[in-house]
Amino acid sequence: MGFSSLIDVLGSFLVGGMLFMILLRMNDASVQNTFKYGGDLLVQQNLVEVVSLLEYDFRKIGYCRDWQNIPDPSKAIIYADSNDIRFLTDIDNDAVVDTMRYYLGPASELADTPNPRDRLLYRVINGSVPLTANLGVTQFNLVYFNALGDSLSFPILVPSEIYTMQINVTVENYAAYDEDYSSAFWRQIRMAARNLRNR
Repeated sequence: MGFSSLIDVLGSFLVGGMLFMILLRMNDASVQNTFKYGGDLLVQQNLVEVVSLLEYDFRKIGYCRDWQNIPDPSKAIIYADSNDIRFLTDIDNDAVVDTMRYYLGPASELADTPNPRDRLLYRVINGSVPLTANLGVTQFNLVYFNALGDSLSFPILVPSEIYTMQINVTVENYAAYDEDYSSAFWRQIRMAARNLRNR
C-alpha cells in the first residue's frame, strides 16, 4: 500500500496541477476576450457619437434660418486646414449667424491616458470655451475638393473654392489589454453641405 499510494498521490497532484493551470489560462483568456470585445463595443459607440455630431454640424455649413444673413454661402467656410476648419452656420436655428470651429488638439494633452495616440477633438461655437470629450479620436483629417472634383492643396488661400470635402476619423479605445488597442475608421467621401452648392 505504501509505494502504490505514493504514486497515486503524486499522479493526482500532477493531474490536479494540470487542471489548475488549464483553469488559470481559461480565466486569463476569458478576461482578455471580455476586455477586447467590450473595448470594441465602446470604440464603435464612440465613433457613432463623433460621426453623428460631425455630420450634423458639417451639413449645416452656410445654413441660416434667415438666408439673407449669409447671402453668399460660398463664403461660409472661413478657414480650412487638414485638421482644423472654421465655418459660418446657424447652429441653434435662431436666424443668428454662428461661427463654428473643429480642430484636433495636440497629442501631449492626453499624456495621462495609456493610449499614446488619442487626442481631443475640439468643437468651438462663437469663440466660446472649447467643448470636448475624450472619445479616443486618433485621427481627424479633412481633404477638400473644388467644383471639378480636384483636391485642393494646403494652405487653402481661397476657401470659397471648396465645393465638397472628405472627412476621415479614426477612434481607438484609450486603454487596452496587453497594448492591443481596438480601432474603428470612418470616412465620408465627397460630403457636400447643401448650402455650399446654393450659389
